[in-house]
Amino acid sequence: MFRKWTLWILAAGWILSACAPSQTTKTASDSPEPDSVSTTPTNLPAESPPSGAESEFKTDFSKHTVSYSEILSGGPPKDGIPPIDAPQFIPAKEADEWLEDREPVVFVQVGDDARAYPIQILMWHEIVNDTVGGEPLIVSFCPLCNTAIAFKRTFNPSTSSGQSGQVLDFGTTGRLRYSNLIMYDRQTETWWQQATGDAIAGEHTGAQLEFYPASMISWEDFKTLHPSGKALSRETGYSRDYGRNPYFGYDDINQSPFLYDGATPDQLPPMARVLTLDINNEAVAYPYSALSEEKVINDTVGGEDVVVFWVEGTASALDASNIAEGREVGSAVAYSRLLNNQELTFEFKDGKILDTQTGSEWNIFGQAISGELMGKQLSPVISINHFWFSWAAFKPETRIYQP
Repeated sequence: MFRKWTLWILAAGWILSACAPSQTTKTASDSPEPDSVSTTPTNLPAESPPSGAESEFKTDFSKHTVSYSEILSGGPPKDGIPPIDAPQFIPAKEADEWLEDREPVVFVQVGDDARAYPIQILMWHEIVNDTVGGEPLIVSFCPLCNTAIAFKRTFNPSTSSGQSGQVLDFGTTGRLRYSNLIMYDRQTETWWQQATGDAIAGEHTGAQLEFYPASMISWEDFKTLHPSGKALSRETGYSRDYGRNPYFGYDDINQSPFLYDGATPDQLPPMARVLTLDINNEAVAYPYSALSEEKVINDTVGGEDVVVFWVEGTASALDASNIAEGREVGSAVAYSRLLNNQELTFEFKDGKILDTQTGSEWNIFGQAISGELMGKQLSPVISINHFWFSWAAFKPETRIYQP
């Protein structure tokens, strides 16, 4: 199986590289003030840039916070995996004609603008430069790490994020670090680590993009709650076999990660699925094996009270050759347990997610759907799916949740 998915990965990369026409970029309005700014890492001494990078990029490679020896080529060149710069969206009812209920989608909502980004499309493009509800966002997916992450695209170097900054557009470098996608912005060609949002080489080295809540859920859950929502269209301007998984068999728990030379803490298998939180310098990983058993986990991370919900009904995008036929892995999303200054505690009882204070029922979107609190909404916490090896590479000090 290892040989099979390795060949598929390499083949997919060269197919994408050979078929990548150019697209124009977009501009958009400013983003609101960021919640926080990260500490600037130390710039490292000069060293030779990654092989071939200087001929492809105008990046200032004299500035970098990671060793270039950690960066590997994934096969395709710059934008060989082409981002979507002019995304088209269709009504959920129309997308339902080709999306299966169990297929995973990335859910992003700004105000009343709810959008689904099917993994079957992100698999082949990895980056969508979009504007949702007036907010310029990048929605990204790294198949090798199973990381679906959204960031604000409005960036001000003095604050590491918004505040009337410049709207950046992103592409793929064709390089990986710890098997994770390295992006670049087209304005300065700074290189950014997808897993962390950190600028690791170039003009903005040491800065960080601001995360925006995004979750990986089933298409059925999205269309049920947001029947008037929109889905990313297959009309991308590219010819791809959407719906097929070029990495099939990759997420077998017994596999080894691709293009990864680092060590992995042995508390979990490298390819174990985890939902991760990083709040106030405390990092926690919730194994899907525990989530699928408990369904609801109440916890405190970085001094903040949080809850993680898990529901069944979502297929793995990296298992079967046809994404819709992937094995069951479910969906997990994290929320704050504080609602109107009241701390709630949750439980899974009689097949439902309930709060113990009022007995109200809640769904995967953090909405109370019945009971005394019906109509109330929990605040989402930035939570990201990873394979254990990927998260541990960046956050080795992580606490692993134990039932």
